[in-house]
Amino acid sequence: MQAYELEKTGDGARIVLRDRETPAAGAHEIVLRVKAAALNKRDLFILNGTYPLPAKHGVVPLSDGAGEVVAVGQRVTRFKVGDRAAGNYFARWKSGPIEPDLFDQLGCALDGMLTEFAVLHEEWAVRVAEHLSWEEAATLACAGVTAWNSIVGPVPVVAGQTVLTLGSGGVSLFALQFAKALGARVIATTSSSEKAVRLRALGADVVINYAEQPQWGKAVREATGGAGVDLIVEAFGADTIEQSMRAVGLHGQIMLLIVRGMKKQEFQISAQSYGSTMATIRRVFVGNRASFEAMNRAITQAKLRPVIERVFPFSEAREAYRYYMRGESFGKVVIVRPAKAGAFRGRQSHRGKS
Repeated sequence: MQAYELEKTGDGARIVLRDRETPAAGAHEIVLRVKAAALNKRDLFILNGTYPLPAKHGVVPLSDGAGEVVAVGQRVTRFKVGDRAAGNYFARWKSGPIEPDLFDQLGCALDGMLTEFAVLHEEWAVRVAEHLSWEEAATLACAGVTAWNSIVGPVPVVAGQTVLTLGSGGVSLFALQFAKALGARVIATTSSSEKAVRLRALGADVVINYAEQPQWGKAVREATGGAGVDLIVEAFGADTIEQSMRAVGLHGQIMLLIVRGMKKQEFQISAQSYGSTMATIRRVFVGNRASFEAMNRAITQAKLRPVIERVFPFSEAREAYRYYMRGESFGKVVIVRPAKAGAFRGRQSHRGKS
């Protein structure tokens, strides 16, 4: 089979396409024929050598991907051949608060999804919604679960509240969709008039152009009658936290995804903005398998569909990385395997298809 490997990070970083032995399913493992995989911002951090967790040399990149189960181990009970499944971002984190021994991630310490076949312990995977295409199903593990946990926990958004999303990346668009599905009002920011139109089409009630209004925290206040928003999905960290503090309501929440900035190296909040609110800043780092499964139930119920910016063939994975690095995407960048991929020739389980 073919798989990409992360050969070097930082200066001279690169991924290379290798031939690997087709994996076989161990007793508690499943083998996925990966149909599609998706890029996230963390994959760029890993490639650049700036991610807080060290990547294993030669690891298969990308946490996000979905595919068909083509083999199951003799003791597997959660899946059967033919099921549609995706890997969990924190492979071993099933539920509850995360612990230090659960930090292993697909595409970092563990082989990820930029491959023809992926082998996973059955506890590391979830079923994906039947109404989604493979490309859509591949986008959920990181950005989808991050947005879900930003909106529904630990203090969930309720109907009638106001949510602020920043930009048009995968997490922000998922958060917009989830917030609208829960009956919330959504304010979104962008620097593009074209993206503003698309954000409104996706459900945003108010769109603020931050290039035209650099002090957009004040504009958000004005759009809420001075009250501020109930929850902010803070996707940019140091570059935007000051304006987020000025936009949040008295007892609101700021769900902080990253602490490093695109431009700034220090995380700073002015005394004036901090002193004007009782808001809570909560750190969000994707989520556990239980959250992934709950999100998939909500996606199925609401028939939500992820927003995809562009799809690249597997042979052009490096081009997909370069395109994503431009930071101009509206939604997800996805890499797909050819429709007529090679046959699975790994060891089959006697359980077979039920």
